[in-house]
Amino acid sequence: MYNEGMLRDNALKGKTILVTGGGTGLGRAMSKYFLQLGANVIIASRKLPVIEQAAKELQEEAGGTVLGLSCDVRIYDEVEKMVNAGIEKFGKIDVLVNNAAGNFVSPTERLSHRAIDTVVDIVLRGSYNCTLALGKKWIAEKQKGAVLSIVTTYAWTGSGYVVPSAMAKAGVLAMTRSLAAEWGRNGIRLNAIAPGPFPTEGAFSRLFPAEVAKMMDPKTKIPLGRYGELQELANLAAYLVSDFSSYVNGDVVTIDGGEWLYGGGEFNMFSHIPKEMWDMLEEAIRSTNKKSKE
Repeated sequence: MYNEGMLRDNALKGKTILVTGGGTGLGRAMSKYFLQLGANVIIASRKLPVIEQAAKELQEEAGGTVLGLSCDVRIYDEVEKMVNAGIEKFGKIDVLVNNAAGNFVSPTERLSHRAIDTVVDIVLRGSYNCTLALGKKWIAEKQKGAVLSIVTTYAWTGSGYVVPSAMAKAGVLAMTRSLAAEWGRNGIRLNAIAPGPFPTEGAFSRLFPAEVAKMMDPKTKIPLGRYGELQELANLAAYLVSDFSSYVNGDVVTIDGGEWLYGGGEFNMFSHIPKEMWDMLEEAIRSTNKKSKE
């Protein structure tokens, strides 16, 4: 049952939902279910050919109307153009899903400041750029809205080896709770989801390359003993952006099979990797990244 849709048909009919990073992984799974529930969906990514192909595939798989837009969420002017293009197409945008992200596993002292900038800019700057651009319009036009941000459990526990992501996601969570209190009076709700391991092509292999997975199976840290199904995440996301959750505001919902309670910081286990093995692992990660771009 947990890999089936949860909400009734047309539960999101009439809504237009903007999903950053909506063409792949978690964003694609959420976008597909939003479409199946009757919503119009805008998916955004930096690479226009990739996002246009994803939009075409999603429309074929789920029906409905999908608009694929190129946008670097780190640049506020591009975000405003994306928002305006979405409104021009559909008349309004009702929901924002902050899903664009970047992450990699590394001892922090091996990172350059530019590498840290890259992750923090995509995750934190990108989330507040999109939230601010839409929030300003909603408030000016007295329109209700909802923002759902994808964070992580180590946003509050912290975790070694993913420090840039932890810092950025913690900022997104603080933004969510702060604006929920400030903008609630405008009819704007902000919530977040903190997923545990949900295997996706690309992102999951970068965080847990095969060499690491052999040493430490992530499932051994999950009390339920399994990974999450993408439909489970999509079900939760659909509920939180729907009118069924209209009294849920400023919350973060964890969906990780009990993982963070079991062990805390998701990547602390990388302390067991010998120093001399990091060069080999980084080469494996680079190879995986190179293949994913081809």
